[in-house]
Amino acid sequence: MNTRSSTSRQGNPGNQDRFSGITDTIVRSAGKLQKRWQPKSRRIEERTGLHSSSSRTSQLERETRLRQYALQEAQQGNHAAAIALFTQILTTNPQSARDYNNRGLVYFQSGEMKQAIADYNRALQLDDRLDSVYNNRANYYASQGKFLEAILDYDAALDLNPANGRAWLNQGITLRELRMFDRAVECFDFALKLGRIESHIYAERGRTYHVWGDWNCALADYQRAIDTLNLPTVAATGTTTRLRLQIEVWKDELLRPLGRMNEG
Repeated sequence: MNTRSSTSRQGNPGNQDRFSGITDTIVRSAGKLQKRWQPKSRRIEERTGLHSSSSRTSQLERETRLRQYALQEAQQGNHAAAIALFTQILTTNPQSARDYNNRGLVYFQSGEMKQAIADYNRALQLDDRLDSVYNNRANYYASQGKFLEAILDYDAALDLNPANGRAWLNQGITLRELRMFDRAVECFDFALKLGRIESHIYAERGRTYHVWGDWNCALADYQRAIDTLNLPTVAATGTTTRLRLQIEVWKDELLRPLGRMNEG
C-alpha cells in the first residue's frame, strides 16, 4: 500500500496520501447528500452569523467561513456534511475553481469517483493553472490504474509549481508502481530538497529501495522516517500514526526473511 498526498489533507498510508478515507458506505447521489445535511449546514450558519440574509457578512466572508467549516468536517471524516457545505458555496459562486477542487477531493475521499473526476475537470475548465487540481486529478487516475494519465497530470502540476512537494511524492509512488525505480528515487530526492513532509518521503523512498532489492538503503530510509516522526516538532495525528504503523509493517516484511536466514 502507498501513501499519496492531496492538497488539503495528508492521506493515510496505503495507496491513498490519495487513498485515505475512501469508504464504500457512502454511495448516494449529491442531491441526497445535500438534502440530508442541509439542516446541519443551516445550524452552522445561524450559530456563526453566516445566514444568507445577514447584511453584516459579505459573500466573500461567508464563503471563507463556510469553507473553513467544510474543511473541518472533511478532516473529521464527515464527508457528506463537507460536500453539502462546498455545494452551498458553489451555488452562490459557481465560478470557484478552488471549491470544485475541494469538493472533488472530498468526493474522492468518500469513494465517489465519478463525482470527484467531474469536479476536478470542472475546476480545470475554470482555471487551468491550479497545480493542486492536477495533483488531485492525477491521484484519481492512479487510483484507477491509469498511470500514463497520472504521470502527465503530475508533470502539469510540477510545470506550474516545481515546489509542489506532494506532486513529486505522488509521482514517485506512481513511477514505482510502473517499476521505474531509478526515476522514482529521483522524484523522492527532489522532494526532500523542499524540506517538507520528510517522513512520508523517506518512507516511500524506503519502500522503493525495498521492492527494488536494495535492502540496506530501504532500512536506512525507514529508520529516517521514524526518526523524523519522533521529532518534537511533529504533531501526533491520525495521519502520522497510520504512517508509523505502515513503516513498521514494511520493516517487518523486510526483516522477516533475514531472521529466517539467521535461524537457518
